Amino acid sequence: MAFNASGHPPARADHIGSLLRPPKLRQAFREYHEKNIDAPKFRAIQDEAIRGVVKLQEDVGLKCVNDGEYRRGSYWARFVELTDGLTVKPAMFRFHDDHGHESDFTAPHVNGKVRRGRPIAVDEVEFTRSLTKAIVKVTLPSPSTMHFWRASHYSDPGLYGSPEAFFADLGKVYREEIADLANAGAQYVQLDEVALAMLCDPAARAKVAADGREPEQLVDLYVDAINQAVAGKPDGLVIGVHMCRGNYKGKYLAEGGYDSIAEKLFQRANVNHFLLEYDTPRAGDFAPLRFIPKTKGVVLGLISSKTAALEPIDSLKRRAAEATKYVDAERLAISPQCGFASTVAGNPITENDMRAKLRLIVDAARAIWG
Repeated sequence: MAFNASGHPPARADHIGSLLRPPKLRQAFREYHEKNIDAPKFRAIQDEAIRGVVKLQEDVGLKCVNDGEYRRGSYWARFVELTDGLTVKPAMFRFHDDHGHESDFTAPHVNGKVRRGRPIAVDEVEFTRSLTKAIVKVTLPSPSTMHFWRASHYSDPGLYGSPEAFFADLGKVYREEIADLANAGAQYVQLDEVALAMLCDPAARAKVAADGREPEQLVDLYVDAINQAVAGKPDGLVIGVHMCRGNYKGKYLAEGGYDSIAEKLFQRANVNHFLLEYDTPRAGDFAPLRFIPKTKGVVLGLISSKTAALEPIDSLKRRAAEATKYVDAERLAISPQCGFASTVAGNPITENDMRAKLRLIVDAARAIWG
């Protein structure tokens, strides 16, 4: 499929953004954090790793590539580090797995008036653009990432009179960044949206309500925040929203189908397409796709980035066919449900496993759509 911005995903075979860091890069993150290597040495190691991962993506046949998020400690870390007014504190939620194991995590916190002090991902795009003629994709954490995890304590007292005032300032950060990303050569920006996916889970909604917040008001707030972030985007730039239920060392944060948010998100968000997790029954069925307008596309996250087992192509073909009951085949694509390494540590699979999964995406897209 040719690149376009008309509601079709940019490529039939896509991946979500983060890729496993090679051992040398993981070691460099540790050494740089411990001040055992300097910034130029760290960047040289990142550059080397990015050259390799761009080649990997091209070698398996992907037409849409990125830098694997190799300059980031986590998918949202650089955004917080490079944006004035943001810091990090403990989150109110916990990751868990199917065996009952849980993990705490940290989240963005507002400690000052928010503004874009420096470019956030422009250097990622510039370097990737210099390496490839493929469609260059870059990911950003969604606006809700800076608000949801800390609940009613998302900000130091007295900074913002309302969440709406906070998101008005945050929206300016996104608009400035997105304009510069396009100028740097990005053709495709993906917003990684976890909070709205969390609000599909009755347990998460109950926790939100216990904190004194109204879940439906948050849905409205976060959809509006997406629209503020992408308002006035450059012509031809594709915006996708990835719905994520959490991805940390194979663990997740939430479950539940898209039913409770589908109508508001799919119909109101001013984006080109949605990248939706559908790798396990936790994601529900395809029925909420009936709310997708004919001007928007869907990337079906049918392949797991958390396990090594390769999904049978016949099964992927069958599930893609089921989705066409709700969305025209021409507006569909396929991907993993999430990235392979939302943090430096990565998911519990090998680099060979990841390569096989990426190749499977390409092979499955060819088998399904030709």
